[in-house]
Amino acid sequence: MYEFAIMWDWLALSVRWLHVVTAIAWIGSSFYFIALDLGLNRDIDGPADGEEWQVHGGGFYHIQKYLVAPSAMPEHLTWFKWESYATWLSGVAMLAVVYWTGSELYLIDPAKADLATWQAILLSAGSLAVGWVVYDFLCKSKLGERPTTLMLLLFGLLVVMAWGYDQVFTGRAALLHLGAFTATIMTANVFAIIMPNQRIVVADLKAGRKPDPKYGKIAKLRSTHNNYLTLPVIFLMLSNHYPLAFGTKYNWIIAGLVFLTGVTIRHWFNSQHARSGKPTWTWPVTVILVLIMAWLSTEPDFVAEANAAIPARTQGFMQHEQFEAVANTVRGRCSMCHAAEPFYDGIRWAPKGVMLETDAQIATRAREIYLQSGVTHAMPPANVSYMEQTERDMIAQWFEDAR
Repeated sequence: MYEFAIMWDWLALSVRWLHVVTAIAWIGSSFYFIALDLGLNRDIDGPADGEEWQVHGGGFYHIQKYLVAPSAMPEHLTWFKWESYATWLSGVAMLAVVYWTGSELYLIDPAKADLATWQAILLSAGSLAVGWVVYDFLCKSKLGERPTTLMLLLFGLLVVMAWGYDQVFTGRAALLHLGAFTATIMTANVFAIIMPNQRIVVADLKAGRKPDPKYGKIAKLRSTHNNYLTLPVIFLMLSNHYPLAFGTKYNWIIAGLVFLTGVTIRHWFNSQHARSGKPTWTWPVTVILVLIMAWLSTEPDFVAEANAAIPARTQGFMQHEQFEAVANTVRGRCSMCHAAEPFYDGIRWAPKGVMLETDAQIATRAREIYLQSGVTHAMPPANVSYMEQTERDMIAQWFEDAR
């Protein structure tokens, strides 16, 4: 079983690596085309709507944009879609590897909702699908003709989901799921709306028909939403590393403010690219929003984890004959940081919200302790508490035997 634990951790790392790489490709191409479209020189002659000259990598690029299509359709078109699909698929894979298989540790909070594993997974996956259905319904309703109102409703939906996730999942899982919820909307926009509409336009042009402009209008609306949702999604995906973001009773409010900062930041960049002015008011507003988030984060909410009952399948770790010695080692070498009130100089909150003070907390984190301090020397960092090799060997033996 200890080989399985190691390989599973490598699987988690590999999936996370894939997710980051595909996300870079998707977000990078998205940001590039947004900047390109907004910065086009439209004071030109000819059928093209705009053009731009760019220099990169020692070469010059002459780019032209056509509102519908050039007079003759090119034989080859590059479709930007797989970046989005791969990002979502790898994200779901990571959700399954980390949060679904580790539901008792990362997903379920018995103090909020005492869910069975299958219930938590069903709620996790189902919420992503339901979110897209609700969002898509709003966009296809008459609200689609009122983009500002629609955007406000979307913001309200996201805040409600942030609150809802926090009522049933751990704080870490709540923010992560809100990011997955938002990313699902974004990818579904590409898969179910933007790409099909572009295929219709291309098919009409090839057949000699005049494309209906409504398809471009619909795709533009969804693309605009994706533009403003990108930065908040990145924040939410990174938040699981920072307990000040997820480990507070106000984490759902913080999540809502994150979406507002995404709007202010993107508005500044969009205005710059479009050469439509410099909305410097977005800077102080963004700073104020971040300061409010920092202030809200000072109300930690680690009580649930501290009082949570140990999962049934980890009882064996506490019953093992070496557990007392292991627990004393962990408390002596790790709990100066991983505590409700850390006393190691410079540490104010338990890293990642992980506390290792009680027997239940240590047994619940057995696999992480094994990987971080038994198999590797990752913890304590730089071995600041002087954990000896014999202690590491004891931790490894304890996990392997009890598992």
